[in-house]
Amino acid sequence: MTRPGVDVVIPVAGDAALVSDVLARARLLALGPQDTLTVVDNRGTGVQAPEVLTATAVRTSYFARNAGAARGSAPWLLFLDADVRAPADLLDRLFAQQPGSQTAVLAGAIVDQPGGEDAPAAIRYAELNTSMSQEITLDRPRFAYAQTANCAVRRDAFEAVGGFRERVRSGGDADLCWRLADAGWELERRTGAAVVHRNRTTIPAMLGQRFRHGSGAGWLAREHPGAMPRRSWPGLAWWATKRAAAGVAALVRGDRDGAIRGLLDGPAVWAFQLGRLVPNRPFRP
Repeated sequence: MTRPGVDVVIPVAGDAALVSDVLARARLLALGPQDTLTVVDNRGTGVQAPEVLTATAVRTSYFARNAGAARGSAPWLLFLDADVRAPADLLDRLFAQQPGSQTAVLAGAIVDQPGGEDAPAAIRYAELNTSMSQEITLDRPRFAYAQTANCAVRRDAFEAVGGFRERVRSGGDADLCWRLADAGWELERRTGAAVVHRNRTTIPAMLGQRFRHGSGAGWLAREHPGAMPRRSWPGLAWWATKRAAAGVAALVRGDRDGAIRGLLDGPAVWAFQLGRLVPNRPFRP
């Protein structure tokens, strides 16, 4: 099978060093003459390179992704996050099988960064819970979606539904997949096309990420009724208390992994649920 052309788009919100690092890693991808690479600088760091596009009008990753997509014309788009490491042959793996005629989304796999038993608690927690696994978001019969950390989208379908909604901070990948599904398009898994996701290294950073995801969930619940039901506060409080007790017990008996999961489960879920109360829009620069 001849692989179709792909425009690779990677949004970056960080300083010049981060943009340069992402660009260096992205250049390791095996691209064909029909492919392009665009690293979208969403903060205006001043990094100059043919593959770098500055797009700062709206400080969101979805605005950056739309801007990067508009730069190319290949029949497929591949969206990657700045904090993933991809194998050189990722594009070939994604298209090892011919997508169906009605397939608009190819969900590549996402593996959490392996840290091992002695890794910082935040990294180990993500690893133990496979926090970024596509299986978590794909195992939703009515509301399955692919995370844009590793997701290919058919350009015709992407443009037909208007691309990403640009003025949201989180949840834009789910929203896009559900609008495509409503338009009659389908999603396929590509478990053999995996990237490694570098997770937050500190607990405050991890909780901040969960809070932002919660903001997106609250917005999605309003935009797509039934998609993201809220947990009851009393039930959540009781569950979090039991998890904390289990974590303390694990700590006493020397079970570090059990302690990490028990003590962080509650804060992680509370951060997510409290985030639902915050508007899902970009903060001012």
